[in-house]
Amino acid sequence: MIVLLTRRIIGLILTLIAVSLLVFTVMAVLPGDPAAITLGTSATPETLAALRHAMGLDQPLILRYLGWLAGAISGDLGQSYTYGVPVAGLILERLAVTLPLAILAIILSVLIALPFGVAAAARRGGVFDVVASLFSQMSIAVPGFWVALLLIILFATTLGWMPAGGFPGWGGGALPALRALVLPAVALALPQAGVLTRVTRSAVLDTLHEDFIRTARAKGLSNGFILWRHVVPNALVPILTILGLQFTFLIAGAVLIENVFNLPGLGRLAYQALTQRDIIVMQDVVLFFAGLVIVMNFLVDVSYLVIDPRLRAGGHA
Repeated sequence: MIVLLTRRIIGLILTLIAVSLLVFTVMAVLPGDPAAITLGTSATPETLAALRHAMGLDQPLILRYLGWLAGAISGDLGQSYTYGVPVAGLILERLAVTLPLAILAIILSVLIALPFGVAAAARRGGVFDVVASLFSQMSIAVPGFWVALLLIILFATTLGWMPAGGFPGWGGGALPALRALVLPAVALALPQAGVLTRVTRSAVLDTLHEDFIRTARAKGLSNGFILWRHVVPNALVPILTILGLQFTFLIAGAVLIENVFNLPGLGRLAYQALTQRDIIVMQDVVLFFAGLVIVMNFLVDVSYLVIDPRLRAGGHA
């Protein structure tokens, strides 16, 4: 088990370095001069050259990359060209919105999908299976931003139960902040719940046909006990894989939803940095997203070792 963990940690570090190089290269070749965008078209060549020097844009690309990588390792992500503040502070500030939103969305997704998927597999071909299949197909097919608009019209504009957008901050209390995140979380959770329902149903059906399930039935165990004690735990590996991917998607893919609800999260920060050509913010946010995906995949791999004793013993599952 220690050998497997060591290999995965080394792979994680190498992947992060490769991703950082790719992110820096892509940002470097994007058209547009951040200094020229900051100063405007009326800037003199001398002023433009001075700002480019202050931003470090006149250095060779390799030196800029190594400096940025060293700063990222030490926790110094640089200073935003647009906001004039450290990028690390910006990311932490926006993460206080995006992270609770993603956690709330993943909780809603699991609460919807797991019962749906397990019940659909246990009653294969029945009415509940048909309903779960329709829900899965519709939730995947309907765009999240369209669901968000419908939620605003129904629950905010018509019924007035929830705020239509904005975020009051955590300083005013947890309840107002959570109320502002409910509709965005539902809009994010529904498509993910559809995917997770389908994966859960498939994983449970596959496990139901295993030999140890037939042995459990031959012992006279009840269907409910077999389902929740033997089937569901053994079907968790593909479910955890999708959950890990979904969580990172909810963090990195909330750009549209955060803009629809006017939430000051990481997705909105990335969008603003792109429109304002704030390279350092774009690099750091994209690297943060990529690092989060890699770390979540690592945690999913570790969870496999906890769930599957064959992997802990050094075998191959």
